[in-house]
Amino acid sequence: MKSRLLAGIAALVLAVVGAILVVSYAQGADSRAVQGLAPVTVLVVNKAVPAGTSVAALKAFVGSEELPGKAVTKSALTNLDGLAGKVTAVELLPGEQLVAERLVAPEELKTSGSVDIPTGLQEVSFQLEPQRVVGGRLVPGDHVGIFISLKSGGLEAKPEKETTQLTIHKVLVTAVQRAPVATPPAQPPADGATAPAEDTSLPTGSLLLTVAVNDVDAAKIVYASEFTEFAKIWLSKEPLDATDSGRPGIMTKPEVYK
Repeated sequence: MKSRLLAGIAALVLAVVGAILVVSYAQGADSRAVQGLAPVTVLVVNKAVPAGTSVAALKAFVGSEELPGKAVTKSALTNLDGLAGKVTAVELLPGEQLVAERLVAPEELKTSGSVDIPTGLQEVSFQLEPQRVVGGRLVPGDHVGIFISLKSGGLEAKPEKETTQLTIHKVLVTAVQRAPVATPPAQPPADGATAPAEDTSLPTGSLLLTVAVNDVDAAKIVYASEFTEFAKIWLSKEPLDATDSGRPGIMTKPEVYK
């Protein structure tokens, strides 16, 4: 009886030790795999970074990550030392390595973002929420379609009807400015946790867009922006080679299901 009890206890101890060894091996597998590929620690973007973000503010958006040497870009940065005064040249997306080419002097950013205004056109600015601006993904040089919705008055025959129309086609975007949003200080990950690889949060803050249009279209934009209780603006990204079906000219409720 006593021998059977001792044998049972020994078996239990061996089972526990075996389980611990299996778990330890599994936890170290990823680390051993990376170690075998000459790992390099570089800065990786954790949250989307707007173009023009200063290096001082950039610290809250990036974190150090160990990657296989073969996957690291030659110009990837390991720290932000000596880069004070520079800004991000373009929008940075979660998961990408922070490379030296992404950081430029502020005056270089202004030059790279400038757009030539076609002769005869004028610039006009208006402010919209991100969902009305293709999720805030527009940059200078893009072309957009400008939809204007009216609560009433869009149709002379039926002025009480609510209407929407793609009123202005393929408009050149000359500037995009995002209202500053306060960013909370970065919190270090809990023990054993890793920094998030992707920021799936929705964009926040309004965007101020400037476009180049003729005098008539400028007046339409100003009207729709000024009298917001009667009119609303929505944008689509409409490249110069986008197809224009020509119909329906004006969208009403009956047209939606046709």
